[in-house]
Amino acid sequence: VAATAVAGKLGLPRRLVSILEGEGLFNDVTAIVLYNVAIAAAVSGGFSPWEAGLDLVLSAVVAVAVGLALGWGANKLMDLLGDATLQIGLSLLVPYASYVTAEELHGSGVLAVLTTALFLVEYATDADDVMTRLAGHTFWDIVDTLVTGVAFGLVGLELHNAVRTASGHWSELLGWAAVIVGVVVLVRLLWLLPATWLTKRLHAARDTAEEIPVSWRETVVMWWSGMRGVASVALALAIPLETDAGGDFPGRSEIVFIAFGVIMATLLVQGLSLPWLVGRLGVRADTGREKQLEHDLAVRAAKAAKRRLREIEEAEELPEDLSEQMLRSAFDIGVRISPDLADDERREAHRQRARRLKRVRGIQREMLSAARHEVLAARSEAGADPEVVDRVLRHLDVRSLR
Repeated sequence: VAATAVAGKLGLPRRLVSILEGEGLFNDVTAIVLYNVAIAAAVSGGFSPWEAGLDLVLSAVVAVAVGLALGWGANKLMDLLGDATLQIGLSLLVPYASYVTAEELHGSGVLAVLTTALFLVEYATDADDVMTRLAGHTFWDIVDTLVTGVAFGLVGLELHNAVRTASGHWSELLGWAAVIVGVVVLVRLLWLLPATWLTKRLHAARDTAEEIPVSWRETVVMWWSGMRGVASVALALAIPLETDAGGDFPGRSEIVFIAFGVIMATLLVQGLSLPWLVGRLGVRADTGREKQLEHDLAVRAAKAAKRRLREIEEAEELPEDLSEQMLRSAFDIGVRISPDLADDERREAHRQRARRLKRVRGIQREMLSAARHEVLAARSEAGADPEVVDRVLRHLDVRSLR
């Protein structure tokens, strides 16, 4: 969240943003699984590398199996529900079910949730389910904002405990925090340089074009984008207070202080300086390539609409004027996405129609606004049925959305 929130506003190449988003998923999952092993060892007082390795493998296998099973079941159930509200509600409940089931079977709950989510995103998309898609994006944007806000709110609530821990030991704890920040930043660079070089060699040998940093400048931006955020906050605060023996967890307060130091240092130093670094290195998105992709998709969309129109004309007889109108409409689908599809004359005609349509829609918005105000005013009238008022208002809202 921390990295992509900044990167998304800087106009970085899409491949870099995709890598950062992938990191946010898989690095956090890996870190949380290893964290659970480390916490178990610290709490129990015993640790066996072989047992820990076997637990990691079994945990991953169980998690993936549970995630796929619940993802498949949720996908089938969503098809049966057929209602946007119920489908979005199910999408909120399924991750909890996936997490709890995997944990009960001694698997990784976090990896199970990730597997379920990836399965649903890949297979639960109905192209014609417009309302669920629009409402779902809005709903999950709100959830994302609330979860992130609560996590960083907890930082503020715990900050006084961290300050109290450092009382009398400021130089020592700040020194340790600086060392850990240096390790975190340096290890990322030492990992990215050979990993990027090796990936380039492998991709060149296979002659494939995938999302990897293509220059040293992009690699440097990737390195400096390694900010720590919500996951680090959650893991620091989730450290147990006591061990199985009943004693205090060793160094818990110091660990929490150092974790907060790493989070604040990376967010403030790297987060605030990332725009400057991107500007100095000149790393920008390939807008020409994006426009070409948009143009190609517009062509495909228009061709698909025309194919469907021909199928309808073969199945039933359409009046000539209606057929021509629908053909223009199919062409307009592509032109609205990418105006470059039309020649100069058609482009100007499209602009004129667009201006006229914009004016018509503006008038329609004013008319619908007046209608909504009138319906809302009727709610306070004597004898008004609020359910009827809400039903009529929803009809007007959907009409406005369309």
